[in-house]
Amino acid sequence: MLEYLSGYLTSNRLELFDKILSMRTRYLTVVLEDIYQPQNASAVLRTCDCFGIQDVHIIENRNEFTVNREVALGSSKWLTLKKYTEKKQNSLDAIRQLKMNGYRIVATTPHTNDLELQDFDLTKGKTALVFGSELPGITDTVQNEADEFLKIPMYGFTESFNISVSAAIILHHLSQKMRENKSIDWKLSDTEKEEIKLAWIRKSIKRCDLIEKRFLKGKI
Repeated sequence: MLEYLSGYLTSNRLELFDKILSMRTRYLTVVLEDIYQPQNASAVLRTCDCFGIQDVHIIENRNEFTVNREVALGSSKWLTLKKYTEKKQNSLDAIRQLKMNGYRIVATTPHTNDLELQDFDLTKGKTALVFGSELPGITDTVQNEADEFLKIPMYGFTESFNISVSAAIILHHLSQKMRENKSIDWKLSDTEKEEIKLAWIRKSIKRCDLIEKRFLKGKI
């Protein structure tokens, strides 16, 4: 299917997909817990795409996650979005699934045992960065389940950054640090690249579902 649908795109487009996929990662992932401001949530998606973070995990407890298209600029189209909406404790469900997939949970909030950004050790393994809602921050569930706490050094009167600014600062620093460290295996596997590339191609072709049906019908 990948080979067949690739024929509907130009070689330049396919080369661009391959180039971007070569820099994509799942070593770092972002978790957004109950974000209620669409502008901030959408800005985080845009930041993830720019820094090559493929997966974003979205927890909906009280607030429904919506994308502001003017802010996101189509970035959500290229990301793998995983929503947690069906359980009574969506935050706990998300954390448990991430831990099962080998992630350590890192809460981005001031805490008594937190690490400053420049001291964070990326070599310890895959990292899920949790960003909480704008006013209350992360829930008690995340605080209790987090493996580590991370903060950005600040030197002014204001005690916190806007969530989209926090995500941009942290991802810029950690993604660059990750790519510079030759001991970290941060790249996607060939199978992951193929799966994501197929998803991107499907989103790039109008009425792709009909084209696939014709292809599968011809295989019978």
